[in-house]
Amino acid sequence: QVQLAESGGGLVLAGGSLRLSCLYSGRTFSSYAMAWFRQCPGKEREFVAVITQSGSGTYYADFVEGRFTISRDNAKNTAYLQINSLKPEDTADYYCAADPSVRRSATYAYWGHGTQVTVSS
Repeated sequence: QVQLAESGGGLVLAGGSLRLSCLYSGRTFSSYAMAWFRQCPGKEREFVAVITQSGSGTYYADFVEGRFTISRDNAKNTAYLQINSLKPEDTADYYCAADPSVRRSATYAYWGHGTQVTVSS
């Protein structure tokens, strides 16, 4: 059974940085593409970034504007999302997701419970 656990969220000042982590437990982490989504207050969940199974491919939402970096360490069963130059509009619950397929839609097979990021101005 696959389980995902996010960590690293918190309250940060605008312009600051955070690194979110997603710890995977289950079979063969390297078989799954790993993605990050977020849900801003009052809005629907939206795609942020995805990384392929080997880590060789990464894809981002347009709003990222180079401020977000997705990565993974297959030896540690962990995916990461580095967020720099945080803006108040980045305030959201951030979720990691896993699926054998690389996709932007929120149809991933497995989801974590989310970690909250609050950016104050």
